[in-house]
Amino acid sequence: METNLCVAGFGGQGVMTLGKFLAQATCDSTDKNVTFFPSYGAEQRGGTANCFVVISDEQVGAPLGDVMDDLIVMNGPSLAKFLPTLKEGGTLYINSSIVDEPADRPDVKVVKAPVTEMALEMGNAKVLNVIMLGVYIGYSEVVSPEVVWGTIEHKLASKTKLLPLNKDAFEKGLEIGRSQK
Repeated sequence: METNLCVAGFGGQGVMTLGKFLAQATCDSTDKNVTFFPSYGAEQRGGTANCFVVISDEQVGAPLGDVMDDLIVMNGPSLAKFLPTLKEGGTLYINSSIVDEPADRPDVKVVKAPVTEMALEMGNAKVLNVIMLGVYIGYSEVVSPEVVWGTIEHKLASKTKLLPLNKDAFEKGLEIGRSQK
């Protein structure tokens, strides 16, 4: 089995961190092969950013990015750019706080979550990626939530004050993902 995921948005939304957390959690806890491939726009903050994560039972040659099983879009331009790469029957995860455009693809599943709005309500816009990661894990079950949280906890170990907020963000995302199955 192989899962190809593209995460896309603009710089500052934590797109790369989301992909890294998922890739690291999978590497650390499973016998699956994982590839993480980042792609930055002209500027880190505010420019475009996307990454590809491939999780496979077989060896992974390279993430090609032309056919995705899953697509996470954090803004409208990313939806327009990457929606054509989502395969028929794939799953589209949308940051509905920002993405107003309809996903004109009746052949895909759509999971919507207002992650920017939720992060702001929680008092820190930087957790929107952790909420979306929770949505993705809650819906897809590609890796166990406990393993993903363990990776997040490990990566944020030096920032202990942020752990409760990130744990809450991840749990809220899991709830949304599970509720849309």
